[in-house]
Amino acid sequence: MGFLEGRVACVTGGTRGIGFAIAKAFCREGADVVVNGRDPEKGARAIEELAKSGGSGRAHFTAGNVRLRSDCEAIVAETVEHFGRIDILVANAGGGSNYAPVVDMTDEAMAEALDWSFWHTFWTVRASLKHMIPNGWGRIMTMSSVEGKMGKPGIASYVVAKHAVCGLTKSVAREVGTLGITVNALCPGAIETDEMRSQGPGAAASMGISYEQLLETFANESAIKRLNEVDDVAEVALLLASEAGGGITGSLISIDGGTSPY
Repeated sequence: MGFLEGRVACVTGGTRGIGFAIAKAFCREGADVVVNGRDPEKGARAIEELAKSGGSGRAHFTAGNVRLRSDCEAIVAETVEHFGRIDILVANAGGGSNYAPVVDMTDEAMAEALDWSFWHTFWTVRASLKHMIPNGWGRIMTMSSVEGKMGKPGIASYVVAKHAVCGLTKSVAREVGTLGITVNALCPGAIETDEMRSQGPGAAASMGISYEQLLETFANESAIKRLNEVDDVAEVALLLASEAGGGITGSLISIDGGTSPY
C-alpha cells in the first residue's frame, strides 16, 4: 500500500513533462489523480501510461485551457466530482512565448505569461482551498522556477510570472498554516521537457544565443554541471504530498542542481 492511499490529487499540465512525472509518482503511491491538458489524445496516452505505474492509484483526464479562469475552476470541480474530494493540488502548467528584451516585448507576451503561470495558479489554488479548508487537510504545490528567484535577460515575462507565483505561495501559506494545509513552490532548474524544446529556441534567440548554447548555459550555471530530470522534481513533490511533509510550508524549494543563490 502506498503512503498516498486514499488521497486525491489534481495536476494541471499533467500529460507530459514534469507534471506527468509527478502524476505518475502519485499514482505509484496510491493516490487517485486527475491530470489536465488541452489535447484529449495526449490525455488518453497519459492515462494509459499512468495505469502502468505499478501502484493502486486511479487516473482520470480532464481537458481544459488553464489560461481561462472558467477552465481552471472546472478542472478542480471535475476532480471533486470524479473522485469525491481534492487533497493535493499541483498547479504545474505554465510557460510563455514571444520572448524578447523588455524594450521590444509586447503587452500580449507579458499577459500570456501571467495568465499561464500566475493567474492559472491563483485560480486553481483558490478553487482548491474552498474544499481543503472544510476538510482540514491539504497539500498545495505551485510551480515556480529557478527564474522565480533570479533574473535572466530576454525572458522577463517568464521571470515576472514565476516571481509572482512565489509571492502568492508565501502569502497563502501564511493564511492557511493553522488549517492543516501546506503551500510550497517547486523551483526546478532547466529540464529539457517537451515544453523546453518547444519554447526554448525562441528564448535563446531573444538572448542572442542558440538553443544548444542555452542548455549549456543552464548546465554550467549549476553546481552539478548538468540539467535536472523530471523525476528529481517528482520525488520532492512526493515528500510534500505526504504526512512527513506536514512541517514544510511557505518554502520556495530549489531543485536546480545548486543554481539559485538561495
